Amino acid sequence: MAKVETIVFLSLVLDLFAFTIPLPLFPRLIEWESPDPNGFLSRTLWVVSAIRGKLYNASRNSERWDIVLLGGLMGSVFSTLQFFVSPHIGSLSDKYGRKRILLITMIGNILSALVWIKSTTFASYMLSRVIGGLSEGNVQLAIAILSDITTPANRAKALAHVGIAFAICFCIGPPIGAYFASRPVALGQSLGLELNIYAAPAILTLVLLVAETAFLAIALPETRGKKLNLSSSEKTDERPEGHAANGNGHSNGSANGKAAHFRSAAQRIKTLKSLRTLHFLFLGVFSGVEFTLTFLTFDLFDWTNQQNGKLIGSIGIVSALLQGGYVRRTLTRVGELKMARRGVSSCALGLAALAVLPQFVVTRPTLAFRLLQGAAVCMAFTSATVVNALTAHASLQCDEAPETTAHNSKQAEAERPELAKGQALGQFRSSGQLGRAIGPLLACASYWTFGPSITYAISAVAMTGLLCTCDDYSIPDGALYLCLNNPVMDRF
Repeated sequence: MAKVETIVFLSLVLDLFAFTIPLPLFPRLIEWESPDPNGFLSRTLWVVSAIRGKLYNASRNSERWDIVLLGGLMGSVFSTLQFFVSPHIGSLSDKYGRKRILLITMIGNILSALVWIKSTTFASYMLSRVIGGLSEGNVQLAIAILSDITTPANRAKALAHVGIAFAICFCIGPPIGAYFASRPVALGQSLGLELNIYAAPAILTLVLLVAETAFLAIALPETRGKKLNLSSSEKTDERPEGHAANGNGHSNGSANGKAAHFRSAAQRIKTLKSLRTLHFLFLGVFSGVEFTLTFLTFDLFDWTNQQNGKLIGSIGIVSALLQGGYVRRTLTRVGELKMARRGVSSCALGLAALAVLPQFVVTRPTLAFRLLQGAAVCMAFTSATVVNALTAHASLQCDEAPETTAHNSKQAEAERPELAKGQALGQFRSSGQLGRAIGPLLACASYWTFGPSITYAISAVAMTGLLCTCDDYSIPDGALYLCLNNPVMDRF
């Protein structure tokens, strides 16, 4: 099964590389369209400005503050659509197979890139985002595939490939996007065609998506319903080292495969519902801050696309190093959910740094820059730890007992569709995408209404509150505890 893990990892690198290229382009795409007074973007900005004016009159850079909110709207479109389609993509993969549905979603991604290349207005560019949001299924299906071919004992390590792929692509994609943003290539004029001003990175995205589709069609086997061959040692005990029960009889991590397998279906369904709620709450805070980070540098530091690309790339580099060097080596010893708790603590610390940063931009710019660097490192640690650990815990709720055959597994999932991997993980991802849709809107609205300091301070308090609430939660009736015996962290 190591071959399948490699195929999934390489396909994720191609997919996420294509996904991260446009990230630094958002502010410049808005500015590029702004001059047309009768365009869709200008009318949208007028509405945004009118709403902002009733709540807050910016003393300076009012247009940039409006762009911050509109940037949040752009980011929310994709996530909102993912919220609606993710459960359906997962359910279809349970019924028709992972590979077939994955290839169908890739066709939609290719169409999205084609529309981007040809888009000459903001409205047509947003259409490409809508198509992409309705089509993207690579990440959730990759998680389902890795869950199909792994045991609870090695699940977390396999799913770490998803996080590593994200980290690598955040090192490469945004800097490339920033390069093209600062040096738009007039391909349309050269070819005599009417193309998007950023057609060059769009074409690169298209090439990556076509290559990924061809690679998956040729190399990826179908994993849905295939019987997992376990060694005798795995059948005896699937719990990895370092996940022993504590003195109170509770597991220190979610990777206690035997406990997860032999809990009742009702207990696991209840746990999944709690995880979806907590996933939504966490990402509602984290994604809003994450999305406004480049707008913070755009507003306060007047950074260029290249500088923002370097910032995002540096976060990706730190995250990749942590994923490969720290998380994978210590996860089985520490426990997934304790690792997730550490990641959330790091996030709260980074948010506190961002909250005080604006006070020093003018008087002590060097200190402000150091605070930004520190916050970026904290966010990188959060990205490296939280996602993989909590996704692994959610996937464990779907597992059947090791002795279950492929036929019996299908029969059980037909009787309890809530525990079918595709559907359950699709719903789990959907809850997170809802948080990602709402988070940027609230964060951006707060940013131009109250300013960056109050916005990040409120976010830091909210994250700390979620961390503290961890101590008040437990899964009853002998279930695995989440986040050091509590489930709050299982919302990523």
